Amino acid sequence: MANEIVKSKFAEILGKNAPAFISSVVTLSTTTKLQECEPRSILASAIAAASLNLQVTPTLGFAAIIPYGKQAQFQIMSKGLIQLALRTGQFRTINVTEIYEGEMQNENRLTGEFDFTGKKLSNNVVGYAAYFELMNGFSKALYMSTEQIKAHGKKFSKTYDFAGASWKQNFEAMARKTVLKLLLSRYAPLSVEMQSAIQQDQAEIQVNDEMEMIDFSYVDGTGADTDNAMPDKADISKEVKANRRTQAPKDDAIDVPLDLQ
Repeated sequence: MANEIVKSKFAEILGKNAPAFISSVVTLSTTTKLQECEPRSILASAIAAASLNLQVTPTLGFAAIIPYGKQAQFQIMSKGLIQLALRTGQFRTINVTEIYEGEMQNENRLTGEFDFTGKKLSNNVVGYAAYFELMNGFSKALYMSTEQIKAHGKKFSKTYDFAGASWKQNFEAMARKTVLKLLLSRYAPLSVEMQSAIQQDQAEIQVNDEMEMIDFSYVDGTGADTDNAMPDKADISKEVKANRRTQAPKDDAIDVPLDLQ
């Protein structure tokens, strides 16, 4: 991270916020299990986060760099997806929440509408729901039961059964993200940044000597799970690079409790 080529790359992406971002990555790399990972994989994941203007500080809950064996993996969280959606200016409302036993009353499979007006019967979480409304009035919701989410994770995630995997360590955060990402990828207008985030999420990312992202190898298949066709990775990188300088993160980050991730 002290290499001048690396420092100049982050300066190109983040401007004056680059030193603080680099410092946060170094702290993560030296105080967590990331110190056991191949350094270049940490660097590649950090570049992915920086290109989306998402901080990797754990308390913020926007994105993370996760160790899987000797490789680091970029992972976006539900708050990061919401942040990218809000940047487009097209969303009036966006939310994801847990659903308790008794609250889910009915699903209209034709219209895709859900009825959550039932009375909460216990503290047992039976599923998760995501919802958005656009400025033009279009709205959509998606509900998945806990069993459906677990089945989805087991089907698409190669790391689902790993003892240290996010699915085991923080199921609620992964469940929220899964429901929200599926809703957005299927029904929402996807900005270039959002498409890039879906492409890079939960992937081992390779970079060349010029620190440009050149390949996404999915450790966790959920990164590529979307009904929408994604544009070429090179095109995404080019367009995001053209816009990221104007969207540098603010200096005054606010700590957010982990239970809100």
